[in-house]
Amino acid sequence: MRLPVNHRLAWAGLLLAGTAGIAMARSDDTAGTTSVPSGPAADYPVTVGEPFTIGSSTWTPANQLNYDAVGYATVGASLVGVSGAHKTLPLPSYAEVTSLETGHTILVRLVERGPMVNETLISLSDAAVRQLGLPAGTRSAVRVRRVNPPEMERAALRTGGTAPVRMDTPESLLKVLRRKLAEQAPLMPPPSTPPQMPAIPPAGALTAVPPSKVVDKPKVSEPRAPTPKVVEAEPTKKLPAAPLPKKPAAPPAPVPPAPVAPKPPKAPPVARTTNGSHVVQVAAFSTAERARKVAAQLGGQVSATGKLWRVRLGPFAGVKDASPALEKAKAAGYRDARIQRAD
Repeated sequence: MRLPVNHRLAWAGLLLAGTAGIAMARSDDTAGTTSVPSGPAADYPVTVGEPFTIGSSTWTPANQLNYDAVGYATVGASLVGVSGAHKTLPLPSYAEVTSLETGHTILVRLVERGPMVNETLISLSDAAVRQLGLPAGTRSAVRVRRVNPPEMERAALRTGGTAPVRMDTPESLLKVLRRKLAEQAPLMPPPSTPPQMPAIPPAGALTAVPPSKVVDKPKVSEPRAPTPKVVEAEPTKKLPAAPLPKKPAAPPAPVPPAPVAPKPPKAPPVARTTNGSHVVQVAAFSTAERARKVAAQLGGQVSATGKLWRVRLGPFAGVKDASPALEKAKAAGYRDARIQRAD
């Protein structure tokens, strides 16, 4: 007697066996492999970092999206590909670097913290310097502007390639950027604490000292009292002798006005200069402390404009009167000083 055979069960068994074999083969092929980040994930995590000090200046890294500055660039020996080193922008991040000499603009990937020199804005790799068309090993004026490029350009820089060169900057804009670089002080970080005005404490101190001196004056007048004893010794009976000591007391009175008298003549020139129409623009600095130091050396004044502090001499009645002050500023090393109309 023949038993019935279920052909469906047989086919199901064959399918299960084949599926298990394929799964085992795939597991053998993927054994020992690891996932490697690619795409935008390769630019993360982004590091900002802690503040650090170069000489007497403290730099504070920050995730500044609208960063745009001019300064000088040097070559970084440890940089590879088209990359750069910056003091404050996040790592990694991307920036467009424009040469103020050739006008060429390239995309650079910032991968290191530096350069460790206060007066230098950015360090560039040899490949970046060549792409800008600059001589190797030179210190060049540049503009650095942070950007957010497409992933295709990011990937090219991550793998050691180059991104497409940007459109050259027109000469009119280059002139503006060069003027901005010439007017700004050597690159310095903003002060960590607001500067304190030293003029207020001395003024309070001077007003507080006179009362104490007034209290001491009677003590000083006591030794002066014996001086009229000579008058008392001459005629004790004569009453008119009393007014005589009062007359010698009068001479000390004109003595204080004497030093005060020369001061008023010095005041008129100051009054004249405040009404002048021209000033000598010595320089503009990024820190108030440096501006005050230069103003003290040259006898000038400090005024704030935006994020800069300007040092000016004057004002003067005209260009002819301002010329000696201009020569003084240039002799002190500020060759970009110039005469301009007072604001």
